[in-house]
Amino acid sequence: MSGFSEKAGRYKKFFGFIFKYWNSSLLNQTRAHALELPAEEEEQEEDSGYSPQDLVEDLQNMGPTFIKLGQLLSTRPDLLPDAYLKALSTLQDQVAPIPYEQLVQLIEEEIGTRISKGFLNFEEKPLASASIGQVHRATLRSGKQVVVKVQRPGIRREFLEDLEMLKEITDFGVKYSEAARKYALDNILEELRHIVLQELDYTREAANLVTLAGNLQKFPRLIIPQPVLDYCSSKVLTMEYVHGIKATSVSPLTLMENDLSPLVDELVEAYLQQIVVDGFVHADPHPGNIQLTPENNLVLIDLGMVAKFTPRMQEKLLQLLLGISKKDGDSVIDVLLSISEITENSDLDTFRRGINRQIMDTQDHTAREMQAGRQLIQMNRIAAENGIHIAVELNILGKVLLNLDQIVAVLAPDFDLQASLKKHIQEMMQSRLISELKPENFLNLLLEIKKFTEKFPARMNKLFSNLANNEFRIKVDAIDEKQLAEDFQKVANRIALGLIIAAAIVGAAMLMQVPSDYTILGYPAIAMLFFLIAAAGGILLSYFIIFKDEKNSRKKR
Repeated sequence: MSGFSEKAGRYKKFFGFIFKYWNSSLLNQTRAHALELPAEEEEQEEDSGYSPQDLVEDLQNMGPTFIKLGQLLSTRPDLLPDAYLKALSTLQDQVAPIPYEQLVQLIEEEIGTRISKGFLNFEEKPLASASIGQVHRATLRSGKQVVVKVQRPGIRREFLEDLEMLKEITDFGVKYSEAARKYALDNILEELRHIVLQELDYTREAANLVTLAGNLQKFPRLIIPQPVLDYCSSKVLTMEYVHGIKATSVSPLTLMENDLSPLVDELVEAYLQQIVVDGFVHADPHPGNIQLTPENNLVLIDLGMVAKFTPRMQEKLLQLLLGISKKDGDSVIDVLLSISEITENSDLDTFRRGINRQIMDTQDHTAREMQAGRQLIQMNRIAAENGIHIAVELNILGKVLLNLDQIVAVLAPDFDLQASLKKHIQEMMQSRLISELKPENFLNLLLEIKKFTEKFPARMNKLFSNLANNEFRIKVDAIDEKQLAEDFQKVANRIALGLIIAAAIVGAAMLMQVPSDYTILGYPAIAMLFFLIAAAGGILLSYFIIFKDEKNSRKKR
């Protein structure tokens, strides 16, 4: 019974939230955009009484699953207006800490030893307490300073039950709502599930720390704390402690006394390498997850969320960033379309004009005014408005660069981010070209040439033989012959039925002139019978033409 009441409580809380915002400008704009309603309908509820900050606070009150959902939606300009995107990008959670006795019991169960034996000192007061877990500072028996991240008891079950509820609602919405289908709410939920399950597995996060540190070895001023694997599990993560402060909380005095431009340039290069070389990206580099040390190094923390890009996507993103840095609108458009889903409803001409206009508008901006992340977010919005679905990797790239924009603006206000992007992208492009000239790649090319030359004579001999014997055929798979034959058969059947109906009407009219002892409503019975048959046939034929054909046409689309 308690399980049912908990589930009912979840539904009540969720639908209460939806009801609150149902007639707000937020959902009104989203619905109007999804259903392509006129602009005046989109603006009817402009003054709803609810601000973007109200939405942030309500999501925080809804619990950890909805906080993660809000953070995910902050990268979706095709769904939400700019003001809401900006508010959701700051969404963080702070909750009451786990009671210390419960925390100790959980840690001891996970690491298999008593805290007093494993740690020389363990601070009772947490450094931070969030919905998924909380962080404590501690000292190992060896004297090594560490932080211990402990997962909140029962949080996995809470996430999974919330996700199950959202899936039931989403499946219903996608089945019956055109707007839900257009915005692929089921795909958004699947992405949310993937993110949540990643963050709940601290073993995976420990492996991510090791991988990222290995990838960024050549950047000495970027520090990735390493896990202490003997004290890690799926619910406990112990890693090196590095003292630092939030990158955007640096004092003006520090900025006056130190030129942090070289450090920022190293940070930009490191993230470009993650995106277009390694394909393994720290996907949540908000200012709280990048900290400045007293030695003016940067610490990258919280690798619960990482993104992985395929080699093809890495190449496309490299080309995209190069086009943006060169302000080449045509090359940017070509790359965007190559990683997009285009349908018959896509407006390519308007999309091209919108992207070119955006690129041209940035040509008059100074380096300080350029925001690469904001540009990508706006490009995604232009695509969505014109029925083009760009790959989710562009959202991730936009979010990463948007966060870097914030950090760069604080640490080095005069830093020329566009020049830095252009320089490093060109270097990486050259490096990629050189890497293609490796001996193993050259040997692969030779093997392919060898296979081609070996098979070429036999294939040409077969081709000329078929031509000489008049056996050369070209197969064109342009239409579905079976479906075409079925459609012609339907047309023929309906023509025949129409002729029969017409003959029945003509025959009935002629029989009206023949006297008969049997009448219906004063008319000869046989004539009336033919009229009724003709009427029934006409109604049936009209039904199939109007309703059945339209239904089949929608299915094919």
